Amino acid sequence: MNLKPIGKRLVVKMLEVEDKTASGIVLPSSAQEKPQVAEVVAISDKLLEKDNLNIEVGSKVIYSKYAGTEVKLDSEEYIVVKLEDVLAIVEG
Repeated sequence: MNLKPIGKRLVVKMLEVEDKTASGIVLPSSAQEKPQVAEVVAISDKLLEKDNLNIEVGSKVIYSKYAGTEVKLDSEEYIVVKLEDVLAIVEG
């Protein structure tokens, strides 16, 4: 099944959270924060029509902490977010 957002929305997939700190301390899942960095997996047609959109499928973005709607599809978890909830593109 394929997700295709409508309006000014993107579908993103959360990136895996580190379960260990830089010093080697293992964090239980209850102590881990929800990640705010995600990979774009789909972009609405309305956004694709814009010439100045710098986001494309595969881009890594940072989005607002409490933004979006979580969706589970084929045992994968995604978040549908509005374009204005995307704060930055992660480069490099």
